Amino acid sequence: MPTDAPLHGIRILEVSALGPAAITMPLIDLGAEVIKVEPRAGDYIREMTWPIVEGVSLMHLHLNRGKRSVVMDLRTEEDVATFKELATACDVVVEAGRPGVLARRGVGYDDLKSLKPDIVFCTISGYGMTGPYKDLPAHGVAFDTWAGIVTPQVNEDGFSYLPEHASMGIHAGPLFGALGIMAAVLRAKLTGEGSYFEIAQSDAAAAMDWYRSETWRAYERPESEVTGNKSDDYERRDPGTAGMIHGVRYQVYEAADGRFVLFMASEQSLWKNFCGAVERTDLFDRWPGSKYADHAVGNLELRAELRDIFRTRTATEWIDFGVEKNFPVAPVNSPKTIAADPQFQDRFHWYSVDQLGAEQLGSPLKFIGEQMPVPTHAPTVGQHTEEVLADILGWDAARIEQSRARGGLGGGPGA
Repeated sequence: MPTDAPLHGIRILEVSALGPAAITMPLIDLGAEVIKVEPRAGDYIREMTWPIVEGVSLMHLHLNRGKRSVVMDLRTEEDVATFKELATACDVVVEAGRPGVLARRGVGYDDLKSLKPDIVFCTISGYGMTGPYKDLPAHGVAFDTWAGIVTPQVNEDGFSYLPEHASMGIHAGPLFGALGIMAAVLRAKLTGEGSYFEIAQSDAAAAMDWYRSETWRAYERPESEVTGNKSDDYERRDPGTAGMIHGVRYQVYEAADGRFVLFMASEQSLWKNFCGAVERTDLFDRWPGSKYADHAVGNLELRAELRDIFRTRTATEWIDFGVEKNFPVAPVNSPKTIAADPQFQDRFHWYSVDQLGAEQLGSPLKFIGEQMPVPTHAPTVGQHTEEVLADILGWDAARIEQSRARGGLGGGPGA
């Protein structure tokens, strides 16, 4: 690992299960060291979801890449003592699961702060530490349905179902949490003061979708105070993309090859560029639109004209033409096809099967002129127990066996 990686020297002790383990993954990609504490049976994320890659879930391979796994049973005094010793050698402790579990084991924030005043303690959970849902079991999609991001559908047999959608809370929650960790670590380095903070994945989903919820809230005020925009004659539209269903200059169109492109000429200057580029200045003369934010809502005559125009070139030809003539048009990809997109190929790095057990995307962050560390393969349960204790605490083989003999580190009956 390069010693000049942005987060080199930051060490995190993580107790995690399932999706919330994602909280440290972006930090690992930037050079942080993460030690994942697991029970003897391990985090069952290895068996969850699909696909299963050579017996192990892709979710585990991705979310726990780069981590070292240590087995502990925090119901034992032996491992509680070891956990405390490890925590004092770390900058951050992450409780990724139900809040308060570590406190009940004697290794919560107050327990650790007395040993290390500048410790950063982060709890990431489903619904957070307060509120009527705080003890409600949940999985990741629940945070999106709670936040109003997913609209249930009904099939032809009359059964309701969850439509395909991009998960929000399970990804946004960890990113907010990682941001909080770095803010707290920075303060600890500057002031010597530790922090205790939490992030709920449901909260993160709602925060990411702030535009729609804040719009509905704004519309509770009288229309004398809150209107639509000037180009719509100040008529209110539904929030977010729902208000674009009847858009024309901001809409998806089918190209000659059957693929779709997104046309976005809602600024008058860009609409003029487009009309000139396709040699249809008559469209601009007839419907010049407003200076900004004009989607030509409901103009079916113009929509038919644009439908026919966009069928004259392939999707790739439209993108190239947009670059050449300076008008906004974008590919409409799917999760299956995006990897073939040339912009994606230019921007993203794939880790190989040999490196991480499955092809995985690298970090979207780019430090100019720097090479970020390559994370290691996601660990097996307890794979690094001896290594971590030797590297960080200086334990030798005899000391490790003594701990196991006292029931620690996965020792005891049935070990």
